[in-house]
Amino acid sequence: MTGLFLLFLLSALGLALKVPRRLIWGILAVVWAAFVAAHALFADPTHPLRSMIGGSLAGWVGLGVVAAIVLAYRWGLSKLRARAAQPAPQKPQAPFSDAELNRYARHILLREVGGPGQKRLKAARVLVVGAGGLGSPALLYLAAAGVGTIGVIDPDTVSASNLQRQVLFRDADLGKPKVFAAEAALKAQNPFITIRPYHRAFRTEIAADLLADYDLVLDGCDDFDTRQAVNRACVAAGKPLISGAIAQWEGQISLFHPASGAPCLACLFPTAPAPGLAPDCAEAGVMGALPGIIGAMMASEAIKEIVQAGQSLRGTLLIHDALWAESRRINVQRGADCPVCGPPAQ
Repeated sequence: MTGLFLLFLLSALGLALKVPRRLIWGILAVVWAAFVAAHALFADPTHPLRSMIGGSLAGWVGLGVVAAIVLAYRWGLSKLRARAAQPAPQKPQAPFSDAELNRYARHILLREVGGPGQKRLKAARVLVVGAGGLGSPALLYLAAAGVGTIGVIDPDTVSASNLQRQVLFRDADLGKPKVFAAEAALKAQNPFITIRPYHRAFRTEIAADLLADYDLVLDGCDDFDTRQAVNRACVAAGKPLISGAIAQWEGQISLFHPASGAPCLACLFPTAPAPGLAPDCAEAGVMGALPGIIGAMMASEAIKEIVQAGQSLRGTLLIHDALWAESRRINVQRGADCPVCGPPAQ
């Protein structure tokens, strides 16, 4: 019993002195080994050393085996606890869910789009200025294509006269702000995208902060001053601008981006047209399908710009005459003296 008392005393002393447990177990193992060796070396059970230690060779060996089993159990239990405490490894999130892959399958099959192009569409941030005749089809096709974040800014509400051509809206939307009606329609069409509605006019004071959140701008508004304000903001921010316009049976579209060497809108239209020369839709009317044609072209150019496919309309004004089913292209050069994108005055 003297040997057991010595082991107990060493354990208690080590714990009191806050000795590391591994060191305590090491000391106990050395003392235990000495006790086993003493019993093995001195066969006479009456030997004073064996009497002082107490016990027997079989007893001390058995104690060592039990201690080893206990230590092995504790070690295994601590490993299991440590493993359980570790967070489960997170599987890398796939860029698209199965539902999205099925939705965008026809895009992904296109050689010019594929998986990488669809990922760029999902990561893209596009601002559409105006949710009217041009904005409606452009928004619908951008959303259907899977453009991840779409902003839409417009101060107007839906009126009955809009429904002849603004295919984004329904009779139940009459009187609602266009941007909120657009948000509901686009989310119903594609729940995997984010829509940011701005129920306000596009003004120079908010332009820089607004454009900072987007990579590409589509302008389909019908007032010259706003179109020029959007152009100036895009030039200042270095963002590409896809601009469309319609009147009666004719529409036009181009991509303006001086940062890539293309002209800006002011290079082509530096001053407002004379009164009565370019009446808006409310004055001159518009064929209902024309905004769909030009708006879809705007969405097409935006998709090409995002996925980097094909030939863009940089430096080209495309004019479509729906009455005679004719389209023509006009090359447009940057204006050396353009007040917006030309060299700064010396």
